[in-house]
Amino acid sequence: MLRTDVRLEWFVSFLAVVDTGSFGAAAEVTHRSQPRVSTHVAALEREAGVALFDRRKRPVALTDAGAALAEHARRILGELHSAEEAMAARRGIARGVVTLGSYPSPSAAFVPRVLSGLARSNPDIEVILSDHSIPVLDEAFAAARIDVCLRPLTPPPTSKSLRHRVLWREPLVVVHPPEHPLAALPEPLPIAAVAEHPVITIGRAEDMAFEWYKLFRDRGQDLHPVHTTNQPQTVIGLVREDLGIGVMNALAARVSDTTGVVVRRLEGNCGRRVAAFWDASRALTPAARTLFRHLGTTPIPEGTEPAPAEDAVQV
Repeated sequence: MLRTDVRLEWFVSFLAVVDTGSFGAAAEVTHRSQPRVSTHVAALEREAGVALFDRRKRPVALTDAGAALAEHARRILGELHSAEEAMAARRGIARGVVTLGSYPSPSAAFVPRVLSGLARSNPDIEVILSDHSIPVLDEAFAAARIDVCLRPLTPPPTSKSLRHRVLWREPLVVVHPPEHPLAALPEPLPIAAVAEHPVITIGRAEDMAFEWYKLFRDRGQDLHPVHTTNQPQTVIGLVREDLGIGVMNALAARVSDTTGVVVRRLEGNCGRRVAAFWDASRALTPAARTLFRHLGTTPIPEGTEPAPAEDAVQV
């Protein structure tokens, strides 16, 4: 039987293991040592009188008892955060913990400036960055593990309750070796000429909703990548070894080491639009609202374009 004096930090460590799938990763996201996280979970199991994890599995899996306790733990911590935010609102300040979801290119080129500015203006807000591929971000949003998210409009989110504000636009680019046949062609590179070569892209091969697939389809070309990855630098590395040419968003190329390759614009007006998202089915805490506003006022990354006024309106 759980006593009323169970420490809340035990719940924090416990849920961190649930969300990350390992004690090591949980230690990293909670800024605690792994032995401390293990001690917290062991203490919680001792008080509960049952095992909460099946440690024989990798990643560690919840037992039935662990799954039941996780629901209550989230609710308890959620109520505690709500109480704190309610008091903070009455003190006239925003404070608390907020989780920002993002994917590799804005995480490198935009998020650091956002976090440094927010730390100066709102030091009582702690932001936890959750950096993943777009499909994983969607799953985390659906599971309420993310409060605010940076993601492109394409592919569209799976959740119908998400709303967004577009922050910037960026062109699509082609990455190829300096001596590649495409080097003889002027910019912007024609779609038909690019389609003649093996292509490497970002995103899953089975997900045909990314911007580059649409652009090629609109020009009557089928894009069948020979390799796909979620990491921009991996695209560059594969291109450097002459395994294909890369087609990607410009910001992804800008944050990568492009030594040994060239980056050139692709024809067509089908760039990537990047937005800040929130879930309209859940109330944003004052801390989350403050972060969202800060995303809209932080200067956009170099090489991108401001969203048109009609495009940037919240919907």
